[in-house]
Amino acid sequence: QSSARDKAARAVFTASAFFSVVAVAGIVFFIMLESLPAFSEIGVLNFIFGTTWAPTKDFLPVSERFGILPMIVGSLVVTAGATLVGGTMGVFTAIFLAYFCPKRLKAVFNQVINLLAGIPSIVYGYFGLVVLVPLLAEVSPTNSVQGALAGSLILGIMILPTVASIVRNSIESVPEAYFEGALALGCSREQAVFKAVLPAAKSGTVTGVIMGIGRAVGETMAVMMVAGNTPQFIEGPFTSIRTLTVNIVMDMNYAEGLHLQALIATGFVLLVLVLLLNALIAAINRRKKPLDKKTALKPRDGGGQSGAAPVFKNTGALCRGLKYAAVVVACIVALCLVFLIGFVFVKGVGHISFDLLFGESGNDKMTLRPAFVSTGMLIALALVVALPIGVATAVYLAEYSKRGSRAVKTVRLFVDTLASIPSIVFGLFGALVFGGLMGMDYSLLAGGFTLALIILPTIIRATEESILAVPDSLREAGLALGAGKARTIFKVVLPAAMSGIVTSIILSIGRIVGESAALIYTAGAVPYTPSGYLDQGSSFAVMMWMFAGEGMYVDSAYATACILMIFVALLNLLVTLCERKFRSEERRVGKECRSRWSPYH
Repeated sequence: QSSARDKAARAVFTASAFFSVVAVAGIVFFIMLESLPAFSEIGVLNFIFGTTWAPTKDFLPVSERFGILPMIVGSLVVTAGATLVGGTMGVFTAIFLAYFCPKRLKAVFNQVINLLAGIPSIVYGYFGLVVLVPLLAEVSPTNSVQGALAGSLILGIMILPTVASIVRNSIESVPEAYFEGALALGCSREQAVFKAVLPAAKSGTVTGVIMGIGRAVGETMAVMMVAGNTPQFIEGPFTSIRTLTVNIVMDMNYAEGLHLQALIATGFVLLVLVLLLNALIAAINRRKKPLDKKTALKPRDGGGQSGAAPVFKNTGALCRGLKYAAVVVACIVALCLVFLIGFVFVKGVGHISFDLLFGESGNDKMTLRPAFVSTGMLIALALVVALPIGVATAVYLAEYSKRGSRAVKTVRLFVDTLASIPSIVFGLFGALVFGGLMGMDYSLLAGGFTLALIILPTIIRATEESILAVPDSLREAGLALGAGKARTIFKVVLPAAMSGIVTSIILSIGRIVGESAALIYTAGAVPYTPSGYLDQGSSFAVMMWMFAGEGMYVDSAYATACILMIFVALLNLLVTLCERKFRSEERRVGKECRSRWSPYH
C-alpha cells in the first residue's frame, strides 16, 4: 500500500512539473495559431518591415497598413536606453552591496532594492507622467517631452532591482579565495573587487543584464504613460514613440477582424524576442564553468611563462574611482526610492478617505470598493490553482529528479521562460483561451486563471529553494522510522519548508496586486463591484489606471498609488520576517540534529 501511494505521489509530482512545459507550449501555440491569418494576408516581411501602422485607412492596400517596424525600433531603443541606465546602475549597486556597504546599512539597503522591485509598474508610470515628464520639459527644445528618453529613464529604474539582485548573487557566489588571494598578492580592496571578483562573476553579470532587458522589452503600462505612443521612427530623445507592448494595449479595445489578428501577431513577435533572450541566457549558463583554484587569478601578458617578466599596471586610481562611482550610484538609488515614496505619500495620504475606500462605485463616481472585492477574489482563485501545482513541481525538482538531469534542466528552462513572458502576452493568451475558447469572456474567472500562470514560477522557485535547504538528516530519520518517501515529504519535508512556501504566497500576492496589463483584457476594467467569478472586476492596479486615464480622478489616483505602496511595504516586511524565521528554524533544526547524532550524545 505504501509503495502504491509512493508511486501515485511520484506520478502527480511529475505531471505537475511538466505543467510549465505544457503552459509555455500552449501559449506559443495559441498565439501563433491566431497570428497565422494576419501573417498570411499581410505577409510576414510586410508586417515586420512595414513602416506604416494605419489599420483604419481602408484606402491603403492591406500590405501597407500593418507595419510594425517603427514599434520594433521603438522597443529596441527604449530597451537599450533602459539597459544603459538600469543595467549600469544595477551592477554598481550590486558591487556596493556586496563589498562596500557598511554592515549596519546592508539590511536597510536590501529593503530598498526589494521595495523598488515590488512597486507596481502603474505607479512607476504615473510617477513618470507627473514628475519626470515635467522635469524633462524644462530641457526639451520642443513642446513634446513624452518620448524615448522618458521611457528609457522609467524603465531603467524599473529594471535596476532585477539586475542588482542577480549580479549581487553572482558576485557573492565567487569563492572568497579569489578576493583573499588578490589581497595577498598586494592588491587593494578596490583592485581585488574590480580585477579579480567581478571578472569571475562575468557570466552572472551578463545574465542579470539580459534578464533586465527581458523585463524592459515586455513592460507595458509604465511605457504607455510616458512614451507618447505615436507609431513613428525615433528622431531624437524627445520623439514620441510606441513600443510593441503599447501597440497592443492602444488598439485592443476597438480592434476586430484583421486588425485584431495583427495585434495578436504583434504579441507573437514580442514573444519570439523574449524566447530568443531566454535562449541566450541558457547558452550563457551552459558555457559557465565552475570556479576552482586552477582557474583563479591566472597571470596575464605571459606572466606565467618562463623567461617572461610579469607586467604590472597601476590601476589603483581607476579602481578607487569605480568604488566611489558605486557609492554614488547606491546613494542615487536610495534617494530615488525616498523621493518616489515621499512624493506618492505627500500627494496621496490626504485624499484617502472612508468614502474612497468603501463607498458605492459606479460610472458617475468611482471608488476602491470594487478593487477590494475583485483583488481578493483574484488572489484566492490564482493561489488555489497555482499553489498546489507550484509546490508539487518544486517537490519533483528537489526530491524525485536527479540533480543536473535533462528532465530537471528542461523543466527549469520552461519555468524561467514562463517567468519572463510579458504580462500583455499572458493577457492575450487569457483572452483567447479562457475568454474566447472556454467562453468565460471578460470575467474574474478568466483573470484568475491567467494570474495563476503568471505567479506559478514565483511559487516554484521560492518553494524549491526552501525544500533544498531542509537538512537531509530529517529525510533520513523519516525513512529510518519506516515512513515511505511520500509520507516523509508530506510529514517532514514540507512542514520544515513551510516558511519558504509562505514566502512564495506573499510574493505571489504582491505580483497579483500590482498586475494590470494582463487583467484589462481578461478580468475587465469596470467600476462595479462583482457578485461572482463570472462578473467583470478591476484590481487595485487596474482601478489606478482608470483613475489616471479619466483625468477627473487625479487625487484618487494618488491615493490608490499610496495604498499600493503601503501594501508593497507590508508584503516586503512579511517576506523579511518569514526569511528570518526560516533561517532561525534552520539553525535550530541543524543544531538539534547535530546534538542528536553526536557520538557523545
